[in-house]
Amino acid sequence: QVQLMQSGGGLATFGGSLRLSCAADKSSFKMYTMAWFRQTPGKAREFVAGVSRGNANTIHIDSVRGRFTIDRDDAKNTLFLEMTNLKPEDTAVYFCAAKWGRTNPPPTDARNYEYWGQGTQVTVSS
Repeated sequence: QVQLMQSGGGLATFGGSLRLSCAADKSSFKMYTMAWFRQTPGKAREFVAGVSRGNANTIHIDSVRGRFTIDRDDAKNTLFLEMTNLKPEDTAVYFCAAKWGRTNPPPTDARNYEYWGQGTQVTVSS
C-alpha cells in the first residue's frame, strides 16, 4: 500500500504554467506505474498522462501533448506534471494515481489504478 500526497496547482492565466507534485510515502514508489487524471463536475475522470516504471515509457493525451510533461523522480518518491501553455479547458481537479507493477504502456483506464492522491484544483482563466 502507498499513500500519495499532492501539492501544487492553483490559479493560472491563459498561457501560464503550473507544476503538480505527487509524493509517495514509501520507497516502493519506484515499483509503481504512475499517472495523472483530471475530472470536471459531472464528467468521468480523464486520463492525462502516464509513466511506466523507471521512466521507460511516457504517454500523454493528444490535447496536452507538447504542453504537459509527466516525469518521476524515484530517488525522491515523487511524480510531477509540468503544465505549460495552459488553456481554460485544462481547468479541472487533477489526481495522481498508482498501479503496482510494470505496465507498458501505462493504462489509461482509471479502474486499473489502486491508489489515488487527494486531488488538487487547477483553474485557468482566459
